[in-house]
Amino acid sequence: MQVHIRKARVIDPQSAYHDKVADLLIEDGVIKNIAGSINAKADTVIEAKGLCVSPGWVDVFADYREPGFEHKETIENGLVTAATGGFTDVLLAPNTQPALSTKSGINYVLGKAKGNTVNLHPIGSATQNTDGKDLAEMMDMRENGAIAFSDGWKPVQNANLMLKALEYVKAFHGTILQIPVDASLSTGGLMNEGIVSTGLGMAGIPNLAETIMIHRDIELLRYTNSRLHITGVSTAEGVSMIRKAKAEGLAITCSVTPYHLALTDVFLTTYDSVYKVSPPLRTEDDRQALITGLKDGTIDCIASHHRPQEWDAKTKEFEYAADGMAVQEIAFNILWHSLNGIISIERLIEAMAIIPRDIFGMETCEIKKGNKAVLTIFTTSGFNTLSLNNIVSASHNDPFIGRKLSGKVLGIINNHKLHLNK
Repeated sequence: MQVHIRKARVIDPQSAYHDKVADLLIEDGVIKNIAGSINAKADTVIEAKGLCVSPGWVDVFADYREPGFEHKETIENGLVTAATGGFTDVLLAPNTQPALSTKSGINYVLGKAKGNTVNLHPIGSATQNTDGKDLAEMMDMRENGAIAFSDGWKPVQNANLMLKALEYVKAFHGTILQIPVDASLSTGGLMNEGIVSTGLGMAGIPNLAETIMIHRDIELLRYTNSRLHITGVSTAEGVSMIRKAKAEGLAITCSVTPYHLALTDVFLTTYDSVYKVSPPLRTEDDRQALITGLKDGTIDCIASHHRPQEWDAKTKEFEYAADGMAVQEIAFNILWHSLNGIISIERLIEAMAIIPRDIFGMETCEIKKGNKAVLTIFTTSGFNTLSLNNIVSASHNDPFIGRKLSGKVLGIINNHKLHLNK
């Protein structure tokens, strides 16, 4: 495979070529040459107005529903969705049936992803079958390829169990990943508790359901001196608490979803269950605090929280509709459309490609001659509109379908393979 990327702006703060416009020649999965101009015959030539190239993007949390829920999404189709969205690496949620609680479960999903353009990194469950009762065999899963540990959509509620999990992973410098939701305060809630929920007459989920969980886990982290990643932070108070914990020197990191950076609870005035997510969409003040947190580095990286749901799971009374959005293939477009002019493309790429690799101990992928090509190719100009005719995900629970969004993902290069979007 020979690929010639022409006149692309390199966005990689690690690289000597950062912010320079250059040609890149990729041969057999390796960056053979980088120069102002390259004369070479290649199998594929990539050029476009406003072309950019960066290290491959990492999605910190996505759910492909296999095994057990293949009618919602499969690993095979999910990885094509990831490639379409510009991701070379995906951390896979453990909430399957059976849950990813054993080395055989880890080996199963890794086997399904073997040979793919996108690297799949399974998150092992912190407790057996994500039931929140007993710790899972995390060491065993780690040795077989689990990258981190979490109960995913069912965050660990028992403080003593969470304490033990944080202590356990210290033996191998592992990371516990937690969605900040206190079930006792959020059960029965349908959306953010506030003016909008009151006006709609819908049961609300208070900010306290997030902040009390973050407070508890920070205290446990301080006690254990372990490593914690909070994914899906959604409140201004939550961001502030994490900022203070970082200043204290605790090993805490966090990620935010594209939709929490783009949407607020006002969108639920339509009673459309496509906007029902967990944690819920919050207020404009919260959204602005999330943007500030991403800009100043308090929020480290991006997690799509890609959660496909079939038509029947979403098209019903709001109370009974399933949570989640399937937005992985347009995550970058949502982010750039919402943040262009507020957050630099350099900071966004840092959050999508560089910092998550450091947090989870992944191989770095500096854009440098002789290095393996792990690249995302995109533009910050132009637009992309996702329609029912071109959607890749098996599920369509995406409120951005039909919306004209900024930027385009052209493709990825990874594992000696090229994926180009049509």
